[in-house]
Amino acid sequence: MTDFEKLKKRLIEYSKKIGVDKIGFTTSDPFTELKARLYQQQALGYQSGFEKKDIEKRTEPSLLMDGVQSIVSIALAYPKKMARHPENTKANRRGAFARVSWGRDYHVLLRDCLQKMGEFLAGELPGSKFKNMVDTGELSDRAVAERAGIGWSGKNTNVITKEFGSYVYLGEMLTNIPFPPDKPAADLCGDCTLCVDHCPTGALVQGGQLNSHKCIAFLTQIKQDIPEHYRKAVGNRVYGCDTCQQVCPYNRDVDSHLHEEMEPDPELARPLLKPLLSISNREFKEKFGELSGSWRGRKPIQRNAIIALGNYKDVTAAPEMLRLLREDPRPVIRRAAVWSLAKMWDRFEDNERRRICETLQKLLENEEDEKVREGIKHQLAASGNQLTLTVISQKKNIKRLGELNE
Repeated sequence: MTDFEKLKKRLIEYSKKIGVDKIGFTTSDPFTELKARLYQQQALGYQSGFEKKDIEKRTEPSLLMDGVQSIVSIALAYPKKMARHPENTKANRRGAFARVSWGRDYHVLLRDCLQKMGEFLAGELPGSKFKNMVDTGELSDRAVAERAGIGWSGKNTNVITKEFGSYVYLGEMLTNIPFPPDKPAADLCGDCTLCVDHCPTGALVQGGQLNSHKCIAFLTQIKQDIPEHYRKAVGNRVYGCDTCQQVCPYNRDVDSHLHEEMEPDPELARPLLKPLLSISNREFKEKFGELSGSWRGRKPIQRNAIIALGNYKDVTAAPEMLRLLREDPRPVIRRAAVWSLAKMWDRFEDNERRRICETLQKLLENEEDEKVREGIKHQLAASGNQLTLTVISQKKNIKRLGELNE
């Protein structure tokens, strides 16, 4: 008869050899509390739309694998700091990928570890079966990790570990092996609400509950327009958001550099913004394709770069904004360009405003998207009023000088 406790210890030892930083075991019982929360999220309209639709499958492991008896959860720790920060200057502004997208795509790294662990078990116990999931599977990686003792689910909805804080990637393996389960991790957040208090958009409705449609990490991944009232909060982020992790006390003294593949290339993690506006699909895939943050393609990254340049009020990017308005076929990109130009407006000299207005007037004649047209018209109207006030002010100054000279 197989001693499953000893098999568990051998798997733990093997996992360390292949680079797993933390491992935990739980049963295949339904995730009943999670199911209730998910139905509540659905009723409130807080879901992102990226998750699997079937809540029953997301909370009932028996629906995902015949004969499943256990779930093995793993965590890989990723860095918080980079060795070198590239210079961010007024002439060459940079964007930011969240830490979760530094280094090689974590989906690949976790799947490789889980596959090796499954093959190890198959060699140790003939007839054993396994099914691996990383992020895009039906199960909630966080719920599994919490019940398997990896860490607790913090008020920022991230799993927090004692050893590595919340800077960990998670994945799990369903198996027909009845491993002895570990104890769930205790919640150590206490009365702390720093993550809730510092969320830039108030997306953390309360501790442990997230309104995805307000979350910057979500907003930077959608392919539609980012609602205008959230654009300032996006700042210079081109993918994801780290704020709720950065303020967490459990992340204060951690910085894990345990995997070479996770070390960031500073030029990718903090990319120059203006070159992103003209990068081709092929160039984007070649340059950023190994980052997990590239999964939604070029369009959201470019839109976010446009918004970031607007937030910087980087007038050196104005020619690119006008080029996008003239040449880019994607309305979402053109809408963002109009908004960005408007944010820069008070930084332009009067003669620059006049030239831009002349260009916008010509572009308006051929623009078909109503929202882009509205944005251009609004800017032309605002600029017309501003130029009129400038002329009046100049005339008053001339008159005043004339009176002084009399």
